Amino acid sequence: MTRFIVNDQPVEYRMDPATPLLWALRDASNLTGAKYGCGTGQCGACTVDVDGEAVRSCQVAIGAIEGSQVTTIEGLSRERAHPVQLAFIADNVSQCGFCIPGFVMAAAVLLRKDPSPSEAKIREGLTNLCRCGIHPRLVAAIGRAGRAMAGQEVLPIGARPGIDPADAARMVPALAPPAPVLPSSPVTGSRPVRGFHSADERVQPPISPTRPDRSHGGPADGAAPVGSGR
Repeated sequence: MTRFIVNDQPVEYRMDPATPLLWALRDASNLTGAKYGCGTGQCGACTVDVDGEAVRSCQVAIGAIEGSQVTTIEGLSRERAHPVQLAFIADNVSQCGFCIPGFVMAAAVLLRKDPSPSEAKIREGLTNLCRCGIHPRLVAAIGRAGRAMAGQEVLPIGARPGIDPADAARMVPALAPPAPVLPSSPVTGSRPVRGFHSADERVQPPISPTRPDRSHGGPADGAAPVGSGR
């Protein structure tokens, strides 16, 4: 049995001490923010904070961190209001989002050690990988988060956890669905908007050049008329 602190809560894992921290967090504690990416410690999707250091949790056995303090993305900020998280939202850093928890944790550790890192230090300090290519926005957002932590900039507050989707859409306009485009009125004589058809219009599928035109009578190949007994 291995004991350590996870997100300020003492935990005892009744697992093999050789179990990677990532699987203890995900399978036993249901803390799924840390992701399994490469499994070799290269991508950083599984990054968590262990005793103030950014650690690839897929490479650390729980037996090796007995008594340590572990913080995952779930425990970084209960309200998701950490400056790094807010900067990522404000600068639209995320793309697919899979690597983001690892980047957030690594960036939080970096800024705790150096609140005003240069661009070169950010690039050197964050060795996590993103296959979507968010790095230009990422570097800018981390610099912005550092300024916010230093009181030099105020970041907008994102949608709070558990918020109703409609309220979230009002707070973050990009989440609101686009307004439907209505067809032009037939009274004006203008043509309908592409993709919309009036109630009395029948849209015929395109006729394949390799098949006979059966749109004016006769069942299609393989189909039988109702009541034919076929």
